[in-house]
Amino acid sequence: MVPRAPTPSPQAPCGPSEFSCGDGECIPHAFRCDHSEDCADRSDEQDCDKNECEENNGGCSHLCLDQPMGVLCDCPPGMMLVGDTQCEEIDECLSNDVCSQICIRVNGTLSCDCHKGYIMGPHTGQCTVIGDKAVIAFSSLTGLRSVDTLGEEYRQVTASSTTPGPVAMLVANRTIYWASSEQGTIYRTSLEGNAHESVLLLRSQGTILGLAVDWIHHLLYWTNTNTHSVNVATLDGSQRRLLVEGLSKPTGVAVEPLEGLLFWADAGTTPRIERASLDGRGRTTLVTSVLQSPVAIAVDLPRKLLYWADAGRHSLSRVNFDGRQRKTVLESNGYLDRPFGLAVFEGHVFWSDQASGTVNRASKHDGSSTLVLLGQTSSPGGLAVVHPVLQPHGEAACGFLEKVCPSGCVLEFFSEKAMPGYTCLSPTDPPKISSYQPPLKSDLSEASFAWIVSLIVLLSLLLVWLLWWWSSSTQRSPSLHADDFLGESRDPLMPAAPLNGHLLNETA
Repeated sequence: MVPRAPTPSPQAPCGPSEFSCGDGECIPHAFRCDHSEDCADRSDEQDCDKNECEENNGGCSHLCLDQPMGVLCDCPPGMMLVGDTQCEEIDECLSNDVCSQICIRVNGTLSCDCHKGYIMGPHTGQCTVIGDKAVIAFSSLTGLRSVDTLGEEYRQVTASSTTPGPVAMLVANRTIYWASSEQGTIYRTSLEGNAHESVLLLRSQGTILGLAVDWIHHLLYWTNTNTHSVNVATLDGSQRRLLVEGLSKPTGVAVEPLEGLLFWADAGTTPRIERASLDGRGRTTLVTSVLQSPVAIAVDLPRKLLYWADAGRHSLSRVNFDGRQRKTVLESNGYLDRPFGLAVFEGHVFWSDQASGTVNRASKHDGSSTLVLLGQTSSPGGLAVVHPVLQPHGEAACGFLEKVCPSGCVLEFFSEKAMPGYTCLSPTDPPKISSYQPPLKSDLSEASFAWIVSLIVLLSLLLVWLLWWWSSSTQRSPSLHADDFLGESRDPLMPAAPLNGHLLNETA
């Protein structure tokens, strides 16, 4: 029997801005009737006296103007053309970048204001924080370091050598979370006091390029290039699960828990930046065009904007949470050859560049006033700006379920469910709270706590017995001490496997 030839898979339909050739091939609509045969069957140069706007509006979202060769798309007043075919409303506040935070339009004029915790500068009109000075924590080959936003105060956070990896921060207790990218391990350490040893939280089979802390629900998110996924865990690492899978090469990750949003970048074969709810549902693509290798993303919380660094295009760009109002902030300037970390604070965007070994800042509006905060750094990795205003208090958000759960919801990431999700509260339930809220000063799990209590009870009984035995026995040496029996105790927070490397007495 002669085997039957396989049935060819159906051709995917062409997009609204594309022309469908006679054989099903898709070409840009602008190639139609341009006196150049782009279709294999030459169908793009046939019937060229026809008004192209009569067919699918010429691929234009709004106004279509027929041309001798192809069409020209246009927009009505109050809208602007994005790309060649799509119109979107003009946001005067974003297009003009008049304000660094709140922008109010009244009677055709724009006025600016600042969020709580900020004050407007009398001369600059920019919003600056009130109170403590902010610092930038970043990883490098020589350990975790910090520098202030002016590049003046530089200090050592950990003395052990590390591999540069992503960094995230829980500001409430000044705890830094960082990952050794190639080893697939995540650690935590304190930003306070002298140089500290880092504590291993979890091991992951793969390369970790992105890390983020949800300060409302006390969760840790990270990307894994080997499992092609975004993952989530409790801050002590005791519970974890894969959240979003099927990615190509996930890199940066960021959260906005007050809005219930999770963002990530994918630098694989089809680069893109996506958004979902904190449980990974409601997945939406924000950016796909003019994108080559997005390696880091960061949220501008006051303006509800998402920034990203593109290592392929050597640029910094931004977009709003709906994927609109895109703008390129800064293009290659000698310090964007290999960006790694990214953060936004006040009126600036901060980034690290491994090629030049620098930590830099520039205006978040237009990339002006570029300043090298720190040079000659050994391969700087991820970075995070540390200040309380960047993690304000708020209620747990339901993400896209906000309308479904008007009385609030509880996140359920680590239940027996096949998929994580939300449970809606009824109007009679207590106010909505996070399903996981550990104490800020400790990440001890229940098992660790029970182990410590048992150890204390055991040691107490042993001490009572020793005192009784010593007082009743006159034949023993009086130099006997309880330390001879107890030995050395172990810190339950330290991992079983020691960290690579030791503390170095290195002076920055």
